[in-house]
Amino acid sequence: MNLPDIDQKSDLWFARRSGGRAHADDARTPAETDYARIVHSSAFRRLQGKTQILALGDDDFYRTRLTHSLEVAQVAAGVIQQLHMRGCAGPGLLPPTELISAIGLAHDLGHPPFGHGGELALNYCMRDHGGFEGNGQTLRIVARLESYVPDHGADLTRRSLLGLLKYPVERSAVIDQSIVPSLHAGMSTVSVIDRDTSKPAKAYYDEDAAIVGWIFEPLSPEDRARFVQSSPRVGAHAKSLYKSFDCSVMDVADDIAYGVHDLEDAIALGLIDEERFRDFLPAGRCAGLLSAIGERPLTDDRSAPYDSLIGSLFGAPAMRKRAIGRLVHHFLRAVDIVEDIEFEHTLLRNRARLPEEPRDLLDALQALVVEDVINGARVQQLEFKGQRMVVAVFEALASDPRRLLPTQVFAMYETVGARAICDYVASMTDSTLLKSYERLFSPRMGSLFDRL
Repeated sequence: MNLPDIDQKSDLWFARRSGGRAHADDARTPAETDYARIVHSSAFRRLQGKTQILALGDDDFYRTRLTHSLEVAQVAAGVIQQLHMRGCAGPGLLPPTELISAIGLAHDLGHPPFGHGGELALNYCMRDHGGFEGNGQTLRIVARLESYVPDHGADLTRRSLLGLLKYPVERSAVIDQSIVPSLHAGMSTVSVIDRDTSKPAKAYYDEDAAIVGWIFEPLSPEDRARFVQSSPRVGAHAKSLYKSFDCSVMDVADDIAYGVHDLEDAIALGLIDEERFRDFLPAGRCAGLLSAIGERPLTDDRSAPYDSLIGSLFGAPAMRKRAIGRLVHHFLRAVDIVEDIEFEHTLLRNRARLPEEPRDLLDALQALVVEDVINGARVQQLEFKGQRMVVAVFEALASDPRRLLPTQVFAMYETVGARAICDYVASMTDSTLLKSYERLFSPRMGSLFDRL
């Protein structure tokens, strides 16, 4: 659905950094081209082998980083369709469906193997070389590393890149120099990363400042100066304050997919039971949702809305799917637009958000998943093991790059140093990282023909 108030052929936001234009016989819009480039990228394919929350290989039901990204794209498109239907935005604001979908598909491209444990591990490994952060890595992938256009990666349109820039601040501007990624103090026989000091600054890499400068070119100096502001925090890196409109839509969609779809996995696999759900989310915390269910019941027996919701979530798979669908629809219908009059440009002046009541409910669903699944021992033990393997593989490769790195990676290493090793390790799927670890450290001799 290409919305009629956007001229993609002439709009500066649909330009590409390479200056390239579509062939005369290419019927696609720039947004459709961006979507195709993400779908066909190697980084997108690798998401099928990267952990979302639960470790890969235990079951074929729950979500991977790939299926999560597909769901974020679908929810983000649904948000735009709802806003368009309600006439909530002025000319030039709502993106084409293909563009917001491309942003949703690409938003997690930079995440390394083994989830956030892998992110902490790589930030520790890169502590003296510019750090690592998943969203900063996403920008690096689409603007440098993908192989569509030399030196420009996937060469996405300016608007797509702005939508992917979740933290529009330079790392050096927000990092607290007193917080240095380190090993956990007090350990005697096992080296363990300190999770608190190794949390990355949420920012793009300093070496990508020229890319971001190009993205910002259509903005006034005043808008640029305000957009890159951050807020200092005690005992933590500073936090960026603003997102573009498209990024805010993707961010809300990401929260919805995380809070609702990951909850579905947890219930289906028995990690959250009915009693726990009732204790954590009593009827009083679901008032808006229950009102909507009362108007359009989930079940034919028209029982009390709360009991109907619980019965559906913890009942047969078909009923659970119906309840999950209603939850997603409830949230995306609630999204509205708030305006910040301090910005001039419409893409910065407007922001998508969930109002207070649905936001509180979604936050509660996310908190339940974090407490009962993500922070549970079963997930944390696997994350701990994956984290140690990431560090081991990185440090082994860095110890003798000429001998241990693949030829193409070593050629890049000679140009950008440790960042090339980081790019290589971050691109690995969980399985490839495990095979790399075994190849380097397992007593089994291995074979020249073992494929990674």
